[in-house]
Amino acid sequence: MQEEAKREYLSPEKMYEQLEKSLLEMNPAADTARVRAAYEFAVAAHEGQRRREGSDYVTHTIASAQICVEMGLDEDSIIAALLHDCIEDTKLTHADIAKRFGTTVGDIVEGVTKLTRVQYTSKEDEQMENMRKMLMAMAKDIRVILIKIADRLHNMRTMEYQTPEKQRAKSLETMEIYAPIAHRLGMQRVKWELEDLSLLYLDPIGYKEITEALNTRMATLETFIDSVQGKIKSRLDDWGISGTISSRIKHIYSIYRKMYSQNKQINEIFDLCAFRVIVDSIADCYNVLGHIHDMFKPLPGKFKDYISTPKPNMYQSIHTTVIGSEGIPFEVQIRTWEMHRTAEYGIAAHWKYKSGEQGVKQGDEEKFAWVRRLLETQADSEAQDFIHDLKIDMFSDEVFVFTPQGDVINLPAGATPIDFAYGIHSAIGNRMIGAKVNSRIVPFERVLQNGDIVEVLTSNSAPGPSRDWMKIAKSGAARSKIKQWFKKEKREENIINGKSALESELRLANISMAAVTDEEMLPNILKRLAVFSLDDLYASIGYGGMTATKTANKIKDEIIKSQKLPSKTSLEKMTERAEIRKAQQSENSSVHGVLVEGLDNCLVKFSRCCTPVPGDDIVGFITRGYGVSVHRADCKNYLSSKDDPKDGGRWISVSWVDAPSENYVTTIKILARERSGFVMDIATVLNSMSAKVLSLSARDLDGAKSTAIVSLEVKNAAELDVIISRLKTVAGVSEITRAGD
Repeated sequence: MQEEAKREYLSPEKMYEQLEKSLLEMNPAADTARVRAAYEFAVAAHEGQRRREGSDYVTHTIASAQICVEMGLDEDSIIAALLHDCIEDTKLTHADIAKRFGTTVGDIVEGVTKLTRVQYTSKEDEQMENMRKMLMAMAKDIRVILIKIADRLHNMRTMEYQTPEKQRAKSLETMEIYAPIAHRLGMQRVKWELEDLSLLYLDPIGYKEITEALNTRMATLETFIDSVQGKIKSRLDDWGISGTISSRIKHIYSIYRKMYSQNKQINEIFDLCAFRVIVDSIADCYNVLGHIHDMFKPLPGKFKDYISTPKPNMYQSIHTTVIGSEGIPFEVQIRTWEMHRTAEYGIAAHWKYKSGEQGVKQGDEEKFAWVRRLLETQADSEAQDFIHDLKIDMFSDEVFVFTPQGDVINLPAGATPIDFAYGIHSAIGNRMIGAKVNSRIVPFERVLQNGDIVEVLTSNSAPGPSRDWMKIAKSGAARSKIKQWFKKEKREENIINGKSALESELRLANISMAAVTDEEMLPNILKRLAVFSLDDLYASIGYGGMTATKTANKIKDEIIKSQKLPSKTSLEKMTERAEIRKAQQSENSSVHGVLVEGLDNCLVKFSRCCTPVPGDDIVGFITRGYGVSVHRADCKNYLSSKDDPKDGGRWISVSWVDAPSENYVTTIKILARERSGFVMDIATVLNSMSAKVLSLSARDLDGAKSTAIVSLEVKNAAELDVIISRLKTVAGVSEITRAGD
C-alpha cells in the first residue's frame, strides 16, 4: 500500500522533474528543452486518459522513459519512450511525430506501435508473429525493443491493478517472450525483475513461500554474507588488489526454478548467496580467482570462464562455486567494470548519447548477426516450430566447442556434429559426410560437450543432407537449413512425398480429395495455407516446411468455415466430380510403376524395411488407411507374417510394369574393418559411378569394425547390383546387405 500511495502522490510534472534530473546525471550534454517538449507533447496527446488505478496515463510513458534513462539510452530513445503510445492511443500519426521530433523518433515510435496491433486466429500464430516482428525491429533498430521492454517492465510493476485473468496472461507472455529477450540482450537486471514479477502472478503461493522463507532466514544469511565478504576484502587488501565486493540473495524465480527442477524444498537449497568482485583489469580477474580458490574449496564442475569464451549476448565474467568452513556453498562472480556494465544492461550498456545517432551503429553488425540469422532461417516455419526453435536457439543453455583451428563455436546444449557443421556454414553442412570429435570419428548423433574439438569431413560429391538429420539436429538454424536444401534440390520428390502424406491425413480426417480440389473450395484453401498451388503445398509438406497433420486440420477448418454443415447436394456434387475424374482414368493404371491386382488407382507406398526396386520379386500388403505397401518377396516382415491368421489375408499380388521410368529409393548397409578414410573411399566410389545418393552415414562398432548406411536412388535391381559390386572392391569391406536382409 505504501508503494501504491507513492504512485498516486507523484504528479506527472513531479515525475518528469525526476526524469530530467536522472537524465542530466547520466548525460550532462542532453538537450533537456527537446525532452521537455516531448513530455508536453505527450501530456497534450493523452489528455483525459487515465490508467486503471486512476493516475494520468502519461505517468506510464514517463516511467517507461525513466527506465530507458537507467538503461543508459540516448536522447532520441528517451523522447520516443515518452511518445511510445501516441500513435496507438491518440490521433497523432507518424508524420506528426516525425515533423516535430525527427524521422528517427517517428520510426522508433511506429516500430513500438507495430508490435501490438495485429490480432491472430491462434495463440501460437500470435506468439510467432510477435516474435518475428520483434526480431525484425531488432535488426532495424534495437531501441524499439529496448523501449518495448521498458514499457513491459513498468506494466508488470503496476500489474496489481489489472484483473486476475489479465495478470496471468501478461505474466505468462512476459515469462515466455520478454524475459528471454532481455536475457538474449544481456540485460540481466531487467530479466530478473521481469521473472520475479511474473512469478508473483503465475504462482503467488510459491512466490509467498519463498519470500517468507527468505525473510525468516535473512538474519542468518546476512551474518554469513558479512563474514565471507570481509574475508575476501581482507585478502584482496593484503595483496594490493583494488576491487569492489558486493553480495546478493539470488532472485526469487532463480530459487523457484531450482526447487522445481531438483524437486527440493527451500531449506534443501544452500547456495542462496552470490558474491561479485569487480576489478580494474582482466589480469586482476584471474588473480582474484586464484585467491578465492585458495581461501575456499571449489566445487568440481562448477567453474565457468565466460571471459575467454563470452556468451553470445556479450556477457563476460568468471563464475566459480566454492564452499567455506561453514559448509555452505556460494557462487563468486569476478569481472571488470566494463564487463559489469554489460552484464547489468547488456546491449544498452554500449549505447552512446548522441543526438540523431542511428539504431545500429558501425561495429554493431556482429552483435546483431544472430537476429538476422534467426530471421533468415525461420522464414518458412510454422508457428509452433518457429516458437520451439526460437526458444532453443535464443534461450537454451549453451555448449562451447572448438574448431581444429581453435575458434570457439557456441551451440545449444545437446547439439550434434550436424549443428556444428551448419553453425559454420550451410555449405559445410550440405557437403558433410562424417565428423571427428577429439580426433575420433563419431556418429552424427554424438552429443557435443564443452571443450570438444570438432572436425567436419566434407566431400564435393556428397549427396547432401538426409531427412533423418532433421531428427538429429538440435538447433532450429540447422533444421531450417536442411529444410531449405530439400526445398531447393528435391522439389519433385517433395511433391510426391507431401501428396502421399497429406492424402493419408485427409483420409483419417474423413475428408476426400474431391472436397479439397472442388473448384469453389480450392482457392479458399490455398489462400488459408498461403500457397499458390497444390504442388507448392505438397512440396512444402515434403520438405518439412508444413506438417501434413496441421495442414489437414486447417483444410478441415476451412471447409467447415466456408460451408458450415455441407448440404447433401454439396456432398453429392463433390462425389459426382470425383467419380467423373475417376471414370476418365484408364483401367488397370499403375502407380509408381506398380500394378496392384484387383485394385485401381489405390495409394502405393514402398516399404522402408526392405526398399524394393524393379527387378525384385514383390508382394503387396493392404494397410489400414494408407493404401498398399510394397515389400520384397524375401522381406523378413513378409516371411514372418504371410501365414499369420490375423494379417496373412492382407497380402496381395502386385507386379512391376514392363518398363518403369521412375527412380526408386533403396538402402544398403556396408560392414568393414575400422580404418581412416573408409567413408571417403565409399563416397569416392559412389561419385565415380554418378550414383544418386540421398544420404550416407557411418559409425564405429565394437571389435574394430565400422558400418556405413547408404540411401540412394536406382532404376532397377540390375543397377543396384553393379553399385554393390563396385563397393565390395573398397579396401576393408567384408559384407554389403540390403535393408530387410
